[in-house]
Amino acid sequence: MLKAAIVLMLLATVVSLFSGLFFLVKDEGHGSRVVNALTVRVILAAITLALVAWGFYSGQLVSHVTW
Repeated sequence: MLKAAIVLMLLATVVSLFSGLFFLVKDEGHGSRVVNALTVRVILAAITLALVAWGFYSGQLVSHVTW
């Protein structure tokens, strides 16, 4: 469940990235939609980071690195 939520948040972040690019090209930088897309992207990235941290803290995500 947690892994699916993380993947979903990453996909939403990519969608927000491309919507910001679309608004930048379409509005030629004269609108607030680019700023809104950036705000959404930062919030989604923060939620994704919090989910990953929670996964490691709760033991639902583990690292199998041998170092």
